[in-house]
Amino acid sequence: MRIAVAADHAGFPLKDEMIEIVVAQGHEAFDLGTDSTDPVDYPDYAEKIGRAIQAGQVERGILLCGSGVGAAVAANKLKGIRAGLCHDTYSAHQSVEHDNVNVLALGARIIGPALARELVQTFLAAEFSGEARHLRRLAKIDALEQTG
Repeated sequence: MRIAVAADHAGFPLKDEMIEIVVAQGHEAFDLGTDSTDPVDYPDYAEKIGRAIQAGQVERGILLCGSGVGAAVAANKLKGIRAGLCHDTYSAHQSVEHDNVNVLALGARIIGPALARELVQTFLAAEFSGEARHLRRLAKIDALEQTG
């Protein structure tokens, strides 16, 4: 898979390690910034990942900010983007398997590097089940997205 990785200044300290994990898992990583701890705005990086997915440049994204909340909220404003804030492994795989999440949002100030590695590995290994009940629910989410 092609995976975009982006972070604001708070997520920057974990970004390079997340890229290494993506590559170690056999995927192609795309670094969408930021490149330092200088203050930036997380919605800009959520948009970069979302637009890359919308354009078909990548299949999934990993998005880091301080808590993960703001980045997930911003990413979910983009059509077709389903960002899940995950700080446990069950959510990291279940969000893909049931909800076809395509962006993993992480809070770099909430979790440490070891848990972040585990979450990324779990997220990348998970596959959408395609079960009828999950397809039905995703169709309802798509309808909500259409009517706003």
